[in-house]
Amino acid sequence: MTVMQKMAYMLVSTLLLCFMVFTDISCANDDPGQLSEPRLAPLGEAEWNDDQSRLLTPLKKHFPDEKVINIITTVARNPKLLEAWLSFSSHVLQTSSLPPRDRELLILRIGWLCRSEYEFGQHTLVGKQVGLSDKEILRITRGADADGWSEFDAALIRSVDELHKDAFMTDEIWHALSAGYNEKQMLDLIFTVGQYNLVCMTLKSLGVQLDQGVPGFPEGAGL
Repeated sequence: MTVMQKMAYMLVSTLLLCFMVFTDISCANDDPGQLSEPRLAPLGEAEWNDDQSRLLTPLKKHFPDEKVINIITTVARNPKLLEAWLSFSSHVLQTSSLPPRDRELLILRIGWLCRSEYEFGQHTLVGKQVGLSDKEILRITRGADADGWSEFDAALIRSVDELHKDAFMTDEIWHALSAGYNEKQMLDLIFTVGQYNLVCMTLKSLGVQLDQGVPGFPEGAGL
């Protein structure tokens, strides 16, 4: 197995968690940023060229009915981009220095701020696998001032808010987080938020639709 195949396998293994819990299909809401149909449709297997087949065929066995998920088969329209993106995504999801629960808290908050139903739904499932409760996932949509967060969790959420709004983390939040994180973790935090901001832009701009079994936003999120 090549290094690239190993990275792709790690990413797919994480995403596969999303298909082990739910069985219903959620629909796009009325948010004007949630397209009801894709601008670039996911590629069906019969459409794969040689480069796409090389990247996608090894992933099939990791998904129910051997159907690779929509985000991957959409980005596969640019195979070189897909190959590079899988490598970076594998670091963020698998080899990052961040505690998995913290990582998912960050990802869910940027998914919420971007109003990306696909991203929030996928990482609702991953978040539950690494210890986030339904109450905490709903609380992420309410922000750092919601009752129940520790000081460090609240600082994590505020870091996402600042990076999303200003592409900058204030000294207050930097110092609060660096009291508990080392320099590798601070870098991974910024790159995690940036990675999923990029993914949200891609998902929403292309109109990638929810895969079967993936929930949308939580009930009571107050959209």
